[in-house]
Amino acid sequence: MLLTPEWAADWPAPAATPAAFAPLLALDPVPEFVLLGTGAAMAFADRALVEALEAQGVGIEAMDSRAAARAWGVLRGEGRWIAAALMPL
Repeated sequence: MLLTPEWAADWPAPAATPAAFAPLLALDPVPEFVLLGTGAAMAFADRALVEALEAQGVGIEAMDSRAAARAWGVLRGEGRWIAAALMPL
C-alpha cells in the first residue's frame, strides 16, 4: 500500500525501486520522508533507492511494516508531511 496524508493506493507486487515511488515523488510538496515497511521482517532499502530519493529531497526510513504503521500514526499525529510504502506481512 502507498499512503499519503491525502490518499491511499494499492501497491501490487511492490518493488523497492525508484520507479515504484513515482506517485509519492509526484506530490506537491514532496514528503519529508517515506516510511518503507519491508513486510514481516526489517530489511534495508537498496542504496540506489536511497540515493534516488535523497536526490529529490526525500529521506527514507526502512522498518518492518508493523513498525512503519505505528510510526505513521505517531508522525501524522504530529502533523508531519510524510508518505509510506508498506509491503504486506
